[in-house]
Amino acid sequence: MSRPIEDAKVFTHAIRVGWADCDPARIAYTGRIPYFALEAIDAWWEANVGEDWFRMNIDSGIGTPFVHLSVDFRSPVTPRHALECQVRLLRLGESSVRFSVQGFQDETLCFEGEFVEVFVDAKTHLSKIKAPASVREKIAHLAISA
Repeated sequence: MSRPIEDAKVFTHAIRVGWADCDPARIAYTGRIPYFALEAIDAWWEANVGEDWFRMNIDSGIGTPFVHLSVDFRSPVTPRHALECQVRLLRLGESSVRFSVQGFQDETLCFEGEFVEVFVDAKTHLSKIKAPASVREKIAHLAISA
């Protein structure tokens, strides 16, 4: 379930954390946290551009591989509550986008991170391209900084 919240520049995507997401410590396995963040970013693309990563790649020929990600852990993620991931477009560059994702459970900050994607031709994935005008016009107003 995904929804924009009061601030038009913040997009919230709810994730159900299940037992299969957990490790023996009964908290979400470390590797699942970036997965949850990427799932929220994919939902952001679909809500704001009208295409998720699959359709952008296959139907529009636009690849957006990640070139950077960093995550700081603040509190354990468990199956007890929905994980509310807040996505913000920090910057829309000439050929890249930088996102912030914060994950909350029961109003407690569990993780926060930054994620950078670069635009590429989906057929070759060999070199970056400028952010397509059709994409730029849909998301430029959401960027927190230029």
